[in-house]
Amino acid sequence: MKMKCAATVALALTAGAAEAQSSVTLYGIAEVGVNYVSNGGGGRQFNMVSGEWYGSRFGLKGSEDLGGGLTTIFRLENGFDITNGKLGQNGLLFGRAAYVGLDSRQWGTITLGRQYSTVFDFVGANLVASGRWGGGFIAHAGDVDNLNNTFRVNSSIKYQSVSYHGFTFGGLYSFGGVGGNFARNSGWGAGIGYAQGPLQAGIAFTDMRDPFISAYNNGANAPAGITSPIYNAYASAGSLKILASGAIYQLGNLWFGGTYSNARFTDLGRDPGNPGAVAALRGTASLNTYEADLGYQFTPALSASAAYYYTRRASVGGDEGATYNQYSLGADYLLSKRTDFYIVLSYQTASGVNSNGKPAVAALNFLTPATVDHQGVVRVAIRHLF
Repeated sequence: MKMKCAATVALALTAGAAEAQSSVTLYGIAEVGVNYVSNGGGGRQFNMVSGEWYGSRFGLKGSEDLGGGLTTIFRLENGFDITNGKLGQNGLLFGRAAYVGLDSRQWGTITLGRQYSTVFDFVGANLVASGRWGGGFIAHAGDVDNLNNTFRVNSSIKYQSVSYHGFTFGGLYSFGGVGGNFARNSGWGAGIGYAQGPLQAGIAFTDMRDPFISAYNNGANAPAGITSPIYNAYASAGSLKILASGAIYQLGNLWFGGTYSNARFTDLGRDPGNPGAVAALRGTASLNTYEADLGYQFTPALSASAAYYYTRRASVGGDEGATYNQYSLGADYLLSKRTDFYIVLSYQTASGVNSNGKPAVAALNFLTPATVDHQGVVRVAIRHLF
């Protein structure tokens, strides 16, 4: 009898696995390039870096039709460094995304797990230059607004609506998991998007409590502290609140657009023991960023783009604040539907003072901060999608 039961269970599992296998897709991106940096930590640099426009990754995604317009979905996505084989996202096996949920053709999608923030979903993924064509080197100062997806949100439940005449909306809540303190290390967000015809637009908000734990240090091997001088001294903040909006318009082969974001580290001094924090700081650190970008499709294989952004940090503790200007150019050439070469050039200038009160230095995203008030990078890379 026991053998018969065991055989029945084994047959059921095998049948289920076969059915699931038919709906599972393996996909990924392999990207690597050579960079020239004008000043990284005090000197010129030539190096090879994995990812940048799109991080190198592989993933599994799948679905099962439950009937009645309802589908089970999942995604497990790993990030890795193609130059040395190391895991990305501070050592997480599926650090880019890991979730499972239900999708309804009528009501939308609910997913649970490690997921993208709402500001990235509704603005960063499609409406900013770093998401459309440039990658991390042209992200806003320090990617403080997370539009380049510096952090994901752990232990989160997310809702995404279906499209209503081009409009979509969604929201996310992250459980902090701290006993006796429901709000600590938690987060939430909401957003609205529009995509129809030549116009795409979106607006979103994200609020991460205790952000230097819930957002920046949520990897398996959490870093000792954020190294960007643009905001690392604000590690004592009680909350990071991000408001972002943007739009892009396609006019034939030409497209142009712009974004605005406001990132605020509030309640400074709440967590003074976090690595890098200047414990004496109080109040709010507010950074406003404005971006304009455009591009042109010269041929089906060749496109070129340009972007400019301006970031201004308001005074904190009586300092003079800081200003960052960045200019970026890029070109992309398709060898096939899956393989392309691209080049990105970006140059940043800084003035005022850093978050720690020292003279501001340029600090392009993904790079070692410069020792002076300007920094440039040129990257030539190859990318393959599979």
